[in-house]
Amino acid sequence: MAPTDYPDAQTRDAVVACQEQLPPESSGGDVVFGFDGYVDNVRQAGTNAGSSESERITTLSELGEEIVESAAADSSLAISWERHGQRTGGHVSHLSRAYQTLGFDPTMVGMCGDPVRDIFAEEFDGCTMYSLGDPGITDAIEFNDGKLMLMESGGAATLDWETIESRVGVETLADELDGAKLLGMGYWAMIPELAGILDSLRETVLPKLTDPPERVLLDPANIRETDPEILEATVAATGRLAAEVDVTVSANRYETKELASVLGGHTGEDLVEDAQVAYDALDVDRFVGHSVSQSVVVSEDGTKSVDVTPVESPALTTSAGDHFNAGLSLGLVEGVPEHAAVALGNALAREFVRTGETPSYDDVVAAIESYDEQFAE
Repeated sequence: MAPTDYPDAQTRDAVVACQEQLPPESSGGDVVFGFDGYVDNVRQAGTNAGSSESERITTLSELGEEIVESAAADSSLAISWERHGQRTGGHVSHLSRAYQTLGFDPTMVGMCGDPVRDIFAEEFDGCTMYSLGDPGITDAIEFNDGKLMLMESGGAATLDWETIESRVGVETLADELDGAKLLGMGYWAMIPELAGILDSLRETVLPKLTDPPERVLLDPANIRETDPEILEATVAATGRLAAEVDVTVSANRYETKELASVLGGHTGEDLVEDAQVAYDALDVDRFVGHSVSQSVVVSEDGTKSVDVTPVESPALTTSAGDHFNAGLSLGLVEGVPEHAAVALGNALAREFVRTGETPSYDDVVAAIESYDEQFAE
């Protein structure tokens, strides 16, 4: 593999480290994910009312233009859409689905229905599941350059520690977490009481564990509309948790920019700078910012950036960020260096976006082995 196939030395070094240190087979084991849950309606936008089929809206920018034109004309806007599938969504579902495909044993603690909805029971028949309430509903409208998500929050909006305690129980949660390789939690922006949940986990559950989770992954999601006091409390609770276990906070490009702005007073257009500001504002082990073309990890070991080429004709973009997090956390669980874990996140997410299917462990290994080929396309 020629070094010139890579856009820069950091990308090359991260990929080569992943190729050399990622085990050829999944180590497997227990992983736990909480505390959200959604039913995703994956949709495709049609046309503005009265337009021909050839004028189908295919990009977010086109939709934006339609909205601006209608607003300028003081006119309502009607856009047709089609549902192209329905599946479970959110951090719990996407990470559990990915890790089950990767050869692990996920435990789900989230909003799966009361009683558990058939769509969750059927898809996650092989997983241990504890439902905390009703899922939210997401209409995810796919465009060639991104997606628009319209969401009902469901039970996550009112979730608190007392609900988890009554629905699952401290002893049961402790049993599930003891010996787990990963605890993933999403999302800061969707669970206003998350600070209390994090503190209760740290104070009530962790002391009961003989073998705490090796890694904790937190996804903030879009914090733009989050009450500042709630965000401040969640950030502080995340820092307190990081004093006890290894914590990674991972956010997409837009979310990273918002974190840098809200927490660090920084406004800019560079992902590396924004990620550094976000890390400095968070008392965690590492911060990862990811986009369709670049991902960055910042820790006490410094800052590393890993490039990736966007997929020209994506099969599916909804949950690409969750699949990045699956690859990132997989790399950390399997013991590769953190910059190599970022490369693995890029590879897994890109494979998902390209095929529309959650890749197997063998698929991910193959994607890392051929990582440089994307730059020659």
